[in-house]
Amino acid sequence: MSDTPSRRYLVTGATGFIGQALCTALKARGASVRALARRPTSGPWDECLRCDLAKEPLPEGLMRGIDGVFHLAGIAHVQDIAGIPDALYQRVNVDATRALLDAAVDAGLRGFVYFSSIKAVADPGERCVDETWDTWPADAYGRSKREAEALVLQTAREHGMHACNLRPCLVYGPGVKGNLARMLAAIDRGRFPPLPEFHNRRSMVSQLDLIEAAWRALHSPRAQAKTFIVGDAEPYSTRAMSDAMHRALGRKPPSWSIPPIFLATGAAAGSLLGALWRRRMPLDRAVLQRLRGSACYRSDLIQRELDWRPTSTLYTELPAMVDAYRSGLTRP
Repeated sequence: MSDTPSRRYLVTGATGFIGQALCTALKARGASVRALARRPTSGPWDECLRCDLAKEPLPEGLMRGIDGVFHLAGIAHVQDIAGIPDALYQRVNVDATRALLDAAVDAGLRGFVYFSSIKAVADPGERCVDETWDTWPADAYGRSKREAEALVLQTAREHGMHACNLRPCLVYGPGVKGNLARMLAAIDRGRFPPLPEFHNRRSMVSQLDLIEAAWRALHSPRAQAKTFIVGDAEPYSTRAMSDAMHRALGRKPPSWSIPPIFLATGAAAGSLLGALWRRRMPLDRAVLQRLRGSACYRSDLIQRELDWRPTSTLYTELPAMVDAYRSGLTRP
């Protein structure tokens, strides 16, 4: 993140995995930070305002004195939180984004960066795609992120505000949550199966590289009214990730793997038992598809337009991730 004169930024979702790191980076460069969160707490910010975006209007004076907005707040993907009504995605991911954009326009703000998701487009299957892959997602989470993106671009074009979207791939770093945290914990406990090398390709991006991308997006005129995929230079296979996590945890990677036919049989049985018992099994067809499937994306556009380059890899960040896991900062 480049040096900058002291300015004040609003960060929504500031208490989250990415939000806290972003606030820390802003403070390190001498900026003032106003955080917006459901549960105000102390952290790397100058002030924290409370607002539950699912239920409440924006606080009075939220944009007063603000130079730019980093909008991260939203409802997480359904894989991590089950049973979320479509209407809640709409209220938090779409309606709250509209309210923030309207408030930013009224305040005459200079810039607005929306943290969307790679799930704002449909799964590309085994292809490795860029921003020209424009197929709408089928699930409520993805549709809500795509609708919010459209609002950002519409505001940029109609009001001349510097606004853009970032579509991060799966984000890793110290304190990560979700599937990566569960995978790390399962390997540490000896409960992660020795998978074969599927040669699948899964794109990810480091927390720090994503923050640098957001900074450049807010301050570069070339980002105006654009949407950027943000990802590492190379994707990862599930087996490569597993072996790297074993080594980072001080464990020897397994020298054998479960034959694919056994995995397929176990996944089929898990799906059947899950349907009968009405509960999710540790292994079913959906889980196996995530383990062996690809999710490959190219970030050529942001590299070309904003001169952004990823500087980290999962392998270089794993020691810090393991330290955070062992200190209790990473919760599966």
